[in-house]
Amino acid sequence: MGSLRAVLAAEPEGLPGRLAEIDRADLPDGDVTVRVQWSSLNYKDGLAVSGKGKVVRSFPMVCGVDLAGVVEESGSPDLEAGQAVIVTGWGLGEERFGGYADLARVRSEWVVPVPDGLDARQAMAIGTAGLTSMLCLLALEAHGLTPERAGDAPVVVTGAAGGVGSVAVALLAGRGYRVAAVSGRADQPEQAAYLRGLGATEIIDRAELAGAPPRPLDKERWAGAVDAVGGPILATVIRQTRYGGCVAACGLAGGADLPTTVHPFILRAVDLAGVESVRCPTPVRRTAWKRLAEELPRDLLEEMTVEAALEDVPALAEEILAGRTRGRVVVAVNP
Repeated sequence: MGSLRAVLAAEPEGLPGRLAEIDRADLPDGDVTVRVQWSSLNYKDGLAVSGKGKVVRSFPMVCGVDLAGVVEESGSPDLEAGQAVIVTGWGLGEERFGGYADLARVRSEWVVPVPDGLDARQAMAIGTAGLTSMLCLLALEAHGLTPERAGDAPVVVTGAAGGVGSVAVALLAGRGYRVAAVSGRADQPEQAAYLRGLGATEIIDRAELAGAPPRPLDKERWAGAVDAVGGPILATVIRQTRYGGCVAACGLAGGADLPTTVHPFILRAVDLAGVESVRCPTPVRRTAWKRLAEELPRDLLEEMTVEAALEDVPALAEEILAGRTRGRVVVAVNP
């Protein structure tokens, strides 16, 4: 059947992931087989590969929560052999083999054609993180936010140097919003220059929000927010969002606890919109990808993208968990 290269997740004992070979016959059932060209590395991948998080649900597991490539075999009437596609799915890289292998066998409902205007590498440079960013923007717009309504009040983006945050900053700035970017390395000139290059008008140190006193309400600062962190930072952002604003929350890296009160939701009518890209309905995903292809400037996409080889993934997993990467890390599987 032929052997395939793959990055396998750690065994339950907590050993780090490794580059190994698997047999094509080991691939799970699915009606679409994709020759993987590109995958990506995000925080959840870092947890899976390093064995430091309870992400993987069965072993061994091929990691990689998304992928882009070319359809090799298809049992779906909507997908043809040779078609360029993006794959994001329920449990991909967690309970179903993911993108860090030469081939992936997946369910057709996880597959979206690469939209016009993007190639496979660009699509994976956007990846699940970029999709999540656009879904956050769609959530803010659904709650009535526009650049005109925001006026001079910025939209704040937490975790701004990460994959979700970088794309969110670029998208919001491109739509005409003032953007406040929150980063744990805001005092580093290179980091500040990177975020301003994406369109941020203000750079805020993460400690300012993480260490804010836990008041029921704070001064109104934000027209809206994209939160990719969670925990105390999310609680502070909610308390500082102005009347009628919306916070689109999509991250848990800072913790799942939310130390806040009902005051922002009742006295300021702040809305909290949860964004989960994996379970997003296919029509919404297609809309989000279309807008990403239309709205995300290619020069900024290239600026926020770092390329890595498949064999580099185990070492890079540690880097991303330590916060030493920025933007999007794309993995060249079969470029």
